[in-house]
Amino acid sequence: MINTKSPGLPSAEEIDIPALKEKYRQERDRRIRKEGQEQYVRPVDDFAAAYEADPYTPVIPRKAVCEEIDIAVLGGGWSGIAAGVHIRKSGLTSFRHIDHAGDFGGVWYWNRYPGLQCDNDAYCYLPLLEETGFMPSKKFTDGHEIREYAQSIAKKYELYENALFHTMVESLRWDEELKRWRIATRQGDDIRARFVIMANGLLNIPKLPGIPGIHGFKGHMFHTARWDYDYTGGCEKRPVLDKLADKRVALVGTGATAIQLVPYLGKYAKQFYVLQRTPSCVDSRRNSETDPEWVKTLKPGWQAQRRDNFHRGANERFLRGEKDLICDIWTEVNRNLSAEQEEQGWPELTAQEFAARFEEMDFRVMERLRRRVDAIVEDKETAELLKPWYRYQCKRPTSNDEYYQTFNRRNVKLIDVSETQGVQRMTQNGFVANGVEYEVDCMLFASGYEVTSDLDRRWGIPVFEGRGGLSMYDNWNGSYKTLHGMMTHGFPNLFTTGYYQGGLNSTLTYNFEQQVKHMLYIIKEVLDRGALAAEVSKEAQDAWIRHMRETEVNKAEWIASCTPSYFNNEGKPDVDENGNERYRFYLGELYGPGWDAFMRVLENWRSRGDLDGLVLSR
Repeated sequence: MINTKSPGLPSAEEIDIPALKEKYRQERDRRIRKEGQEQYVRPVDDFAAAYEADPYTPVIPRKAVCEEIDIAVLGGGWSGIAAGVHIRKSGLTSFRHIDHAGDFGGVWYWNRYPGLQCDNDAYCYLPLLEETGFMPSKKFTDGHEIREYAQSIAKKYELYENALFHTMVESLRWDEELKRWRIATRQGDDIRARFVIMANGLLNIPKLPGIPGIHGFKGHMFHTARWDYDYTGGCEKRPVLDKLADKRVALVGTGATAIQLVPYLGKYAKQFYVLQRTPSCVDSRRNSETDPEWVKTLKPGWQAQRRDNFHRGANERFLRGEKDLICDIWTEVNRNLSAEQEEQGWPELTAQEFAARFEEMDFRVMERLRRRVDAIVEDKETAELLKPWYRYQCKRPTSNDEYYQTFNRRNVKLIDVSETQGVQRMTQNGFVANGVEYEVDCMLFASGYEVTSDLDRRWGIPVFEGRGGLSMYDNWNGSYKTLHGMMTHGFPNLFTTGYYQGGLNSTLTYNFEQQVKHMLYIIKEVLDRGALAAEVSKEAQDAWIRHMRETEVNKAEWIASCTPSYFNNEGKPDVDENGNERYRFYLGELYGPGWDAFMRVLENWRSRGDLDGLVLSR
């Protein structure tokens, strides 16, 4: 067979889907908080100072920069690096990267916690592997290797010479007279850029749970995105946390970060409390080192083929007779479906029939994962609390070979806080959960990032104004307004990377590569035609929004059924002007016909060569 089903996968007859749907609904409802995203707070006072400071790279004083340039790239993570690579390839030289961090790397610069790895296939995730000749050391490679590789690309394409690090943007304003963006920074810079590429990422600003009394705690606290090895002992490449041997430690959060981190804290802390509102689904990791013999078999174009295979497996469906090259939790549902279709002689299925089979397999895979908990966790009460009761991909799927085993340690205690919808409060000496106070020496927060919260929190730029002083935050309030998800009426020469209103590929870095390729085509055309600015017309923007609405795949029922997370606004629906509730995917508005169709839209738009929908100022 091309693909085989997962070992331990229950048959359709073994599960009761209506009963599971009701169980999922009950578990979802008791976790919903009326505050939605507001249950998380902005860092203030000492917290704000800690998150704005850079514990890794010394700040070097510099003079303020006053200049005019062609392109400002706001961000030095993967999207910013992709922009820099395409700028260099285009032959343009007048550009700068501006980033809060002390070096390139983005989320991989800031995150250095024990156990940090890529949690999907590194051969897909790391860009430009064929161009650079680099090969990840493992399928799920370590965070420090990813950061070092990102910085090696920045060196290769000479991005450092123009970069401004440790620089916070205070305002971004369009100057109509100059036909430029004026960028003011906390360091006193006045940069006037013809074009701006917003490459500030999704995982750049940590968020904190709004726990009452959090500022009164007298012990040590930090977010996992600012790991303090001086306190815990060890270092990134040798995470032996020996200084925790006499410490009582608590961790808030059980998402993707916690799954990697928990085994290390459980191993070294004297007493370790894991505070869980909603469990993650955790499959076996089966990480493996890169086989040099396998590398020798790779043919030119292998990474693009692997990325296409991953995307079909994770978010669409495998082609008839296509082998799953990834074989992990991300592709399991479709791999199982492919195996069953092969057993049945590949019957012709309508979209509706395939969707029904996918839903059934979703329930079967999640049941397999719950049975995995029972097989590993010795205490039955703890095992029940660790079981995920929701649809596949309602929370980010994870894998780890030591996470569940950690709860068999005598010094580790799982505290479920779903009944109180989170930690009740913090005290000077610890925290209160389910009416019981626990004294701890250290409180850690694996509470995520400002991924889908309000734009001003997500982007961290206090003032962001386009033509006529129009605030981007007001303009996008309620819904995105773009052409192709990358340009917005009222904001000339401004480009946004991310999932705002366009295609979604399962490999995030590939999204960025394709977006900046499109952006640089437009920038080059504007400059080559002697124009000063390009702006999306209101008509073109409205037409794209209509097209997105007319072709969207309605996932409102699935989103509404999901457990609260940043994907669905913590389970809180939008309310329209008529008082009707609307559930939507908060990471972005996704192009219904799929990624390949979206790529064809962009390719056809470029091939016409008329910059359709853009108004040029000369």
